[in-house]
Amino acid sequence: MQAEVPVQDNRTASDAAAADRITGLDALELGPRRSKAALGGRIWRSAWPKLLAIAIVILAWQIVVWAQWKPEYVLPGPATVFGDLGTLITTGDFWDGVRVTMIRALTGFALAVLIGTVVGAAVSRFAPLRAAIGSLITGLQTMPSIMWFPLAILLFQISESAIMFVVIIGAAPSVANGLISGIDYVPRTWLRVGQVLGMKGFAKYRHLILPASLPSFISGLKQGWAFSWRSLMAGELLVIVPGALSIGVRMQQARDLSESSLVISFIIVVLVIGILIDVLFNAADNALRRRWGLTGS
Repeated sequence: MQAEVPVQDNRTASDAAAADRITGLDALELGPRRSKAALGGRIWRSAWPKLLAIAIVILAWQIVVWAQWKPEYVLPGPATVFGDLGTLITTGDFWDGVRVTMIRALTGFALAVLIGTVVGAAVSRFAPLRAAIGSLITGLQTMPSIMWFPLAILLFQISESAIMFVVIIGAAPSVANGLISGIDYVPRTWLRVGQVLGMKGFAKYRHLILPASLPSFISGLKQGWAFSWRSLMAGELLVIVPGALSIGVRMQQARDLSESSLVISFIIVVLVIGILIDVLFNAADNALRRRWGLTGS
């Protein structure tokens, strides 16, 4: 008697075969891999507009100082600020503050991505759930994060949990909306092709829907990071946790001591960190678009 093949094995083999067929079709859509020979040229083309913008801002700043709009002890010039910033970044206390802030930022953002992805996938999957909370997610996304701090302090007192609460609730709706939008705009033709190739259930999401929604999802992640970063900076100024000398706490201390140069130095630090993270997101987005042939040569 011929042995029966388990149903689960048949299903796994069918999903694998369908995934292979999808991979073959994807190869037709993927853009050509670009040579790394012109890497220096691409870096320069990307960097020079940013450097020009920085030079214009510094020049405008210096002109305002020369015009004596405010006394120099209130609004110091670029030379003074960058000199103090150079001294600041050589101290261990500064890097301890950066470490505390970045641990908070990455932890809060990771939790927001996890929660936002689960909520976004559930809402896009179940129509009744979308009808119930779809508009609520958008409302939470547009709500100023600073409005959550009084509630967070009541719930968690002056603690790390209060800051994490606001960071997560500020970023998760953007992540969820990014995934929902990406899934909504997957071409119907692709879904029909997936059905013809035998893709069902989890395999359909894993090999078709989620990859197709990645560009929109990355945009949602980028927006979510912006919300989480702003929420964190507001939280570090409002919720000062004893013993956690973060960037926001050190900036508040500099303000209390009327050290304008240090205040501006910390503003520059926060700006630079935000720009570096934005560059990473843009690089991921551009690499994905090039890989899928969505950009010009």
